[in-house]
Order: sequence, then structure tokens, then C-alpha cells
Amino acid sequence: MFSHITLGSNDIARSKAFYDATLGVLGCPPATPNAQNRLFYRHDGGVLMLTTPLNGQPATGANGGTVGFTMHSPEQVEAWHKAGLANGGTAIENPPGVRPSATGDLYLAYLLDPAGNKLCALYRMP
Repeated sequence: MFSHITLGSNDIARSKAFYDATLGVLGCPPATPNAQNRLFYRHDGGVLMLTTPLNGQPATGANGGTVGFTMHSPEQVEAWHKAGLANGGTAIENPPGVRPSATGDLYLAYLLDPAGNKLCALYRMP
């Protein structure tokens, strides 16, 4: 359904440290800023781009929006969360753990990235 996700950043270097660490947990290679100082992360058919806003206004987190990343185990969720905290992320909501849902139990963790974007690591329990 999606071709890519783009998030704004006011500090590309800080965002790079955060996303290189958290997406590295998934096996995604680090991004290299392009000529426009944008970061592109390509992994498992998905693309995440980070950029300063083209309109010159400050980047702000989407109120009510969340970007979710698929994980392969509870341990990977934990490693993602730990890498995020160590690289400028902020823990939000409950600590990582199991949450019941209408579609089955989920192992979730939430962070705000350095720009204030809400992120989720999600593993669907068997």
C-alpha cells in the first residue's frame, strides 16, 4: 500500500544517529546523506526518508500519527527500544511488553524520535 514514509527533522545528524541505531537492529544499513542532506533507509521493500521540511518551517512530530516497524521477536523489540534510548529517543507510553488486542497479543514498544515523531516496534505473538 505504501511506497515510502517521509519524516521531518530539524537535525539530520541527530536523526541519522537515532535511525542508524534503531533500524540497524532490523538489519537495515546506515543511511548516507544525499546532496540535499536527506537520509534514505531502504530495507525489506520499504523506504523511510528523513529531510528538513521543504517549506523552510520547523519539523514537528505528527500529533496522533505513528510509524510502526515490524519486528521478528520480542527480543528484537527490546533491542530496538534500547538502541533508540541510547541514541536520542524518548520512551513513551508503557514499557515494552505484551498488549492484548482484538487480533491477538502484540509485543510493543514506543519511542519518540529526536524530532518528536512517534514510533512503534511491533511483534505479533504466535
